[in-house]
Amino acid sequence: MKWIATLLVLLLAACGPQPTPLMFGATKTEVTRNGREYVVFQKGEAVEVIRLGYARPGQHQGIRKAMVDLIPEVTGCWVDDRFIQGDSGEMRAKVRCPDR
Repeated sequence: MKWIATLLVLLLAACGPQPTPLMFGATKTEVTRNGREYVVFQKGEAVEVIRLGYARPGQHQGIRKAMVDLIPEVTGCWVDDRFIQGDSGEMRAKVRCPDR
């Protein structure tokens, strides 16, 4: 029975970061900034950013700013500051995109 639990943990770890269910089908972009890896999911006007890897105490405020800064760079849209939720691990936001 112990080997089943170990197998499940390994399978889940191999899957990589996954978006929340509302973001299934979103466009996925992997980005590295300042040596840190992020995954950005966009679906319409909704965006989700996930930080990969460990962050030490004292780094979280800078990481959160970097995550907000990544959104317009990756999506080409403006972040609506009224609709930013989350922390330095996972963040969700709404964006306003120019007519394409």
